Amino acid sequence: QVQLVESGGGLVQAGGSLRLSCAASGRTFSSYLMGWFRQAPGKGREFVARISWRGGSTYYADSVKGRFTISRDNAKNTVYLQMNSLKPEDTAVYYCAADKSYPSTNDRDYDYWGQGTQVTVSS
Repeated sequence: QVQLVESGGGLVQAGGSLRLSCAASGRTFSSYLMGWFRQAPGKGREFVARISWRGGSTYYADSVKGRFTISRDNAKNTVYLQMNSLKPEDTAVYYCAADKSYPSTNDRDYDYWGQGTQVTVSS
């Protein structure tokens, strides 16, 4: 089992940047695929990015490709989401999630979730 805690959210102007962090408990962090999702008010949870066990493979939603970068540091049990060129439509609660099995963009395939961190982008 793994527990996830996100941090780094906040209020930023359009065009700005934020870096989200997700700290994981436990000694098996490197055995999990990690993903970031987001949920805007009144909308369903949306896939943002995922990263493989050692960080060699990443995948992004088209809406964030070229602006967001996912990375991980297995020595620190942490996954990151660097968000640049932020837009008002990026406003959402951002969640990190851990997946024990195979790479997926479907939130139902992820086994563990953090509590989320709010990102608000003003225009």
